[in-house]
Amino acid sequence: MLPEWPDGTVSVLCTGAGAPHAIPVSTARRSGPGTIHLALALSRESLARLREDPRCALAVHAPGVAVTAHARATVVDADERLAYLRLDVDAVQDHGQPTFEIEDGVRWHWTDDSAQAADAAVRAKLREL
Repeated sequence: MLPEWPDGTVSVLCTGAGAPHAIPVSTARRSGPGTIHLALALSRESLARLREDPRCALAVHAPGVAVTAHARATVVDADERLAYLRLDVDAVQDHGQPTFEIEDGVRWHWTDDSAQAADAAVRAKLREL
């Protein structure tokens, strides 16, 4: 169902509960053939929207991957800063075509050492879920 993609891939989380709302996220990871786990800051508008209406879409573009996962989000854990969500995927739209191939996703890096260390801890937590 879901393809594999590299850790740290920037994807776009789209939520409803009002006008469509889209944000880039770098913590989304495939955790099974039909599940994705990701972390959102407790202050994110997207989190408030998902609590109101759990339907969402996650667009993932990485080398060889161009899909949108249509899912329902559930908060499965939280700490003082972050909510950890599981996306249960209902359908996957594969945007791949034989006439093109995605070569690379969005390129980014941390510019702050403490943010990079915090990100490593978030990714470790997501692997546990």
